Amino acid sequence: MKTVTANDDLDTLQQETFSYFLHEVNPVNGLIADKTETNWPASIAATGLALACYPVGVERGLMTRNAAVERTLATLRFFWNSPHGPEPDATGYRGFYYHFLDMQTGRRAWRCELSTIDTTFLLAGALAAAEFFNASSKAEAEIRSLADALYCRADWQWAQDGAETVTHGWTPELGFVKHRWEGYDEAALLYILGLGSPTHPLPASSYAAWAATFRWENCYGYDYLYAGPLFIHQLSHVWIDFRGIQDAFMRSKESDYFENSRRATFVQQRYAIENPRGFEGYGEHCWGITASEGPGPATLKLHGIERRFEDYVARGVPYGPDDGTLAPWAVVASLPFAPEIVRPTISFCTHQAKLKTANDYGFKASFNPTHPGKPDNAFGWWISPWHFGLNEGPIVLMIENERNGLIWRLMRSCSYIRRGLQRAGFEGGWLAQLSQAAQPLA
Repeated sequence: MKTVTANDDLDTLQQETFSYFLHEVNPVNGLIADKTETNWPASIAATGLALACYPVGVERGLMTRNAAVERTLATLRFFWNSPHGPEPDATGYRGFYYHFLDMQTGRRAWRCELSTIDTTFLLAGALAAAEFFNASSKAEAEIRSLADALYCRADWQWAQDGAETVTHGWTPELGFVKHRWEGYDEAALLYILGLGSPTHPLPASSYAAWAATFRWENCYGYDYLYAGPLFIHQLSHVWIDFRGIQDAFMRSKESDYFENSRRATFVQQRYAIENPRGFEGYGEHCWGITASEGPGPATLKLHGIERRFEDYVARGVPYGPDDGTLAPWAVVASLPFAPEIVRPTISFCTHQAKLKTANDYGFKASFNPTHPGKPDNAFGWWISPWHFGLNEGPIVLMIENERNGLIWRLMRSCSYIRRGLQRAGFEGGWLAQLSQAAQPLA
């Protein structure tokens, strides 16, 4: 009998998760469903993750190169040719796109915002595709041309709305969203793409203003740049290899953002072991608190304790909110940072908790062992009935980055990424090596 290894688990998980992007799609326009609930709209962030996942699919034999080219072209052509203007039913405006789009028409859904961060993930996916599809064929040349045109159309200066930091977005009805990308968050990639733009670049002062809002803390013996939800320590890292490169903030701390995410991952595990709120299931191999769907809103009295459960909320460690809901995808997305604690947790979720049982696309999005769930559920506790594209992409991509750094290598080759990093003040590591290699011989 063949012994199932940790690598077998990862192979299967990556393949099953990748299937989301093969099936939860409108192949005509390339839009990817935000989640598997019936009649749900597309997410532009999930679509951007799909664009980066297709190269992984080609490399792993999960789709042919021709199929990936066809799907990528359909996506990029749609975004370039879709209605673009201030009208409330457009697809985008000023180079940015609405967070949610109708799967069929591709127009704005739910009166949602023109999202700067979700557009960031869309454009990052386009740039990754442009680096991977580097053949001289007409189709692959068109991919590169469209990706470049889409990136250059984004007006990052407009998105500042007259201040240093970047706004979360804009709506035709109310104008700019009042919230800005401030405090350490997933916007590292946003600022780097904005700084790298050859057409409407952010000023360097914008990045400095963002970094000025950071909080350095000590939790469970780890000094690190604090952010509660685990996804914040992951999403920009899906695209950018932060190992050994430092901006002014990290130079002052004698660290880097990769090491910071490693520490944040260990903080998550330590929090689960300590389990200060006394939730069921938490432990060495059962952790992962992030923005996720939950079993609420509801208040239940369980074992004499009144528990408040939330729906979709940005759960965080160690200050909360925490209602006992865990997200296995967030564990997998930390694989490159701390494989020694992530691999055993993946094994636990697969074989003991059985969180892939009867699922089409790998792990379910989230589960809560404290909440009893519906009376007839097989697990005996609440488990999400849905899959989300925003969760599936990081699983596929971070497994690949841990194996061979594919996405990191593609983005290292992108001149816009390198320019953005340099304008943000990053130095050292692979960035210095590439800069030296580009210097002409004396």
